[in-house]
Order: sequence, then structure tokens, then C-alpha cells
Amino acid sequence: MDIFRKLGIAEYVVKAIEEEKFEKPSKIQEKSIPLVLQGKDVIAQSATGSGKTLVFGVGILQSLNKGDGIGALILTPTRELAEQIMKALRKFSKHKPLTITAVYGGVSINPQFDALRTADVVVGTPGRILDHLERRTINFSRLKILVLDEADRMFDMGFIDDVKRIIKQCPQNRQTMLFSATIPPEIEVIVNKYMHNPVKVSAETYVDPRKLSQCYYNVPQNMKLSLLVHLLKHESAKLIMVFCNSRRTADFVARNLQRGGIDALAIHGGLSQARRSEIMRRFHSNNIYVMVCTDVASRGLDIPGVSHIYNYDIPKESKQYIHRIGRTARAGKEGKAVNLLSEPDYDNFTRVLRDNSLEMKKEEMPQVERVAFQKEGFRRDYRSHSERRHQQDRQGFRGRGHGGAGSGRREGGGYGRREREDDGEGRGQGSHGRRGRWHNRARG
Repeated sequence: MDIFRKLGIAEYVVKAIEEEKFEKPSKIQEKSIPLVLQGKDVIAQSATGSGKTLVFGVGILQSLNKGDGIGALILTPTRELAEQIMKALRKFSKHKPLTITAVYGGVSINPQFDALRTADVVVGTPGRILDHLERRTINFSRLKILVLDEADRMFDMGFIDDVKRIIKQCPQNRQTMLFSATIPPEIEVIVNKYMHNPVKVSAETYVDPRKLSQCYYNVPQNMKLSLLVHLLKHESAKLIMVFCNSRRTADFVARNLQRGGIDALAIHGGLSQARRSEIMRRFHSNNIYVMVCTDVASRGLDIPGVSHIYNYDIPKESKQYIHRIGRTARAGKEGKAVNLLSEPDYDNFTRVLRDNSLEMKKEEMPQVERVAFQKEGFRRDYRSHSERRHQQDRQGFRGRGHGGAGSGRREGGGYGRREREDDGEGRGQGSHGRRGRWHNRARG
């Protein structure tokens, strides 16, 4: 623990770090914590999973005293990330207790009124924070520290104006920390206008490219789901995330994976917060193997042990793609990213491959048995396959194809690619165009 002490971290925080079994600081922690403890404004560019929470957590814990009012505000793009940060800060503060509360939409606002009266630290999403400001149920007059976490994601979601309005309600004499995987022009505007002589630090990505393999399959649109089922049943995998560009597609995929004998659940902004929290709990405890998700799950969340990422839909740009694949090949472990390409994906894939650091291998389409599937007229069932079929062997994907009773309609049809998603989930797949030039760049 001496290496943490040398960064200037107080003993009561070091003790909590030790109890959490941290062995050594990450790159971003080594570079940022001394600056944070000096009271400087900091711009930290680092990937999801790099240990950012401890960076701003140390500054908060060593600057605030219990009962002095709200001294720190952490803005996050999603409810899950707000909950995750709150829990982490509570662990780090166990030997110097502060009252830390999370406020976000999707749940009743009334309990938050009482919690905010005694809060020392607030973690929240921009919409709900603005709601409390308008109701005058939150007071930032004693705020010392403002943290913008996953800033690029917040701005991708359209929160930039909300963030500006919130910042204007904070005292000018404060410390501001901004954490982001990328620094687009929108963030530069915030930096130039609202931060004081910020110091910029960066750390290498937490994803090890030497341990991440990436590939793609060309597949007819009406065979995409069948290919996914085939690959999942024949892959040696631990935990899997399947990304879709819209809620309806995520529900469609998860429902039909269940029918195919695969333990899968969908998570997206259309679910209640209680349901989303329950799905995350079950994924953490390995009670489900496949999480089908929109981009609400691609940033910030602590989901260890993900071995495979499947892109059922291709995101609009390389930045979004990198955020997705950043869920695997972490902490020295192997990972694999698999992209399923049909004609509507070609333009998006062309944009993704503008990032010259990405290396793709083309895989030949295997012999795949077409699966029948259910498209409409269903009663939504969010139980995993194992909960509905207790007798199934849970040691892998050993289902024998329970998808034969579906409607037999063509796969993937009827779900609008341009459907707008709230709560940080993409704006739809985008364009349907002719194949770009990506096939010339892809390796193999």
C-alpha cells in the first residue's frame, strides 16, 4: 500500500483501498491523484474500467466533512453508472463516512427529497439533477467539487445543454474534474468556458489489443439471427454481450435467443430501473450468460469477465464501436469481438473502419440451420432460459434448438433502423446504403 500513500492518499482511504484488495494504482490514478489532491482542475482521458472513480473519490473524501451540505456533485450519463459510483464511493469512505446519494430518473422522486437534505455527495444524471434544481430541492451553494464523468457519452446523448445549465448553478470557486474516453469539440467548449487552467492527463487504454481478436461475417439479413444462435451455441464463452442499436431489436434478439435455448436477457432504457438493476445483478452473479443490450450498457459499467462482444447491429462510428469492444480483453484476459454484417450495416461499418487501429479478419459464413423466430404478438417474459427450464444443463449453450415453434417469418424485418432511443441508447442504425470500401481494408 505504500505506493498509494506516496500519491498523497490519506491513511483512512488507504485502509479502505486495501480492504478492497487493490494491489497497485492504475496509470490514470498515478497521473491524476496528485493533481487532484493539489486542488487543480483535471481533464483525464481514459477508457472505461481504468479506475477513474478512485481518482475523484480521493479528492472528494479528503476535501469534504460530513454535515457541511452538498460538497460534491458527480454527473453521469446513465442510472446504472450513478448507482455504481455511489456504491464505490461508499466503500472508499467507510473509515470517514460521508452521506452519498444517487439521484436519477425512472424511480420515484419523493424519497430523493429527504436524501438530498442530508447529502454530502450527490451522484446523478443531468435530467433528474435539473428537475431538483427547478423544484429547489437541491442546493449547490456550498459545492466544492464538480465531476463530469463519461463526458463524451453525456454529450452523445444530447445532454450538453443540460450540463451547461447545471454548471451555471454551481459556485465559480470550485474544483472541476472531467473524465472522458475521447475529447470531441463539444468537450473543448466546456473546458474553455468552465474550467480554470485545467491539467490534461491521459492513460493507455485498458483493453489490450494483443489479446483482442476482431472479425466479421457477411450474412444475409434473413439469416442474421440464425447465425448468432449458431455462433453462441458453438462458442466457448463465459459472459457475452450482444449489442443492438435499438430497444426493439434488443428485445427481439433476446426473446428469440431464449427460444433457441440460450440464457439471455435484454437491458435497455425502456425497462424500469428496478428491472435493469435486477438484470445487472444476475449478470454479475453469472445467472445469465448473454446480455443483449443497447449502448446504455457499453460505457462506464463495471462488468468483469466479459469474454465476447457480438455486434448484431453495427454502430454509426468507430468511437461507439470502441466503447462497445472495451467491455472485453481487459485486465490481461483474452477477448473477442464479432460483427454480423448485412446490407443495412455496410455504411456504418465503413465509418467504423476509418479508425486505422482496428484490424478485422473476415470469417466465412458457416453452414447454419435456419431458426424460426417470434416477431410480434408476444407476452414479454424477462426470465432467463434457465429460470424457465430448470432441467437444462447450465454449463454452456447446450440447448438442442427450441426455436422450431416460431412464426417462421423473415428475420430482422419490421424494426425501424432509425428508431430514436432515449437514455443514451443510439439514434438508430442510420443509413441503408451500398457496400463501402471496408472489404478492401479488412484483414484476412
